[in-house]
Amino acid sequence: MEIATMLSLGFLVLVIITLTKTARIVPQRSAFIVERLGKYAKTLEAGFHILIPFIDRVAYKHTLKEEAINVPSQACVTKDNIQVVVDGVIYLQVVDPKLASYGINDYRYASIQLAQTTLRSVVGKIDLDKTFEERETINVQVVEALDEAAKPWGVKVLRYEIADIELPATILDALEKQMRAERERRAVVAQSEGEREAKINISEGQKQETINLSEADKMRQINEAEGKAREIELIATATAEGLRRVAEAINTQGGQEAVSLRVAEQYVKEFGKLAQTNNTMILPAELSNIGAAVAAITKTLETARK
Repeated sequence: MEIATMLSLGFLVLVIITLTKTARIVPQRSAFIVERLGKYAKTLEAGFHILIPFIDRVAYKHTLKEEAINVPSQACVTKDNIQVVVDGVIYLQVVDPKLASYGINDYRYASIQLAQTTLRSVVGKIDLDKTFEERETINVQVVEALDEAAKPWGVKVLRYEIADIELPATILDALEKQMRAERERRAVVAQSEGEREAKINISEGQKQETINLSEADKMRQINEAEGKAREIELIATATAEGLRRVAEAINTQGGQEAVSLRVAEQYVKEFGKLAQTNNTMILPAELSNIGAAVAAITKTLETARK
């Protein structure tokens, strides 16, 4: 009984081992490489598979997902002989599990080494100032070199990203001074631009003010001239109207006598004013005779009327 039990247990263990070697479940987005008697037989995709026990074996297991592999920091020398420390990340994916198994021993390690070598070469062609500005260009060049080299490995390099660029302390200090000087220069330029704009605005304001004052003075003079012209016109009209009425009054009955009386009154009044002053004047003898003077003036008016 004991021998039979032991044989049964041994058979059970053999069955379990056989099932383990025979039945394989491949997860989604994975691929298993099967070798038969040490030679490549087939590639198992996701799902359930049956193998020949003790003849077939799973030699390699690969994930078909995109992988992010860290590239360790390394020292690179720029075109202007400045040493910088750069690290990054590679994003790659296995597209051919068979080549990834037999094309190279370790495609991850090989990708890292190739990325470091390519990065040193690319950085060595660029000046320090442009290493920060042309990160995208560096990334593209590294991806192109890696992707071309990784084709025999069954690997597709999707992208490379520079994670950090570390500069020496002396270079950082120099860059800080340069940036400080640039900021100060921009501040001075901005201040000078502001002062220039202010002066321009002030001069434009003064110019406009002068124009406005001259326009106002011009309008004032025009208005004054128009006012004086209107005043002269009105005075002339009034004077003409007055003379016309005087002429009409003279032609009426008793008008001549009234004019003679008015002339006599004005003559006496003005002659009296002359007598009140201390001036010495020489007058014709006829002007002392009021009647004769009035008669002469009256005669003059009649002649003008005719």
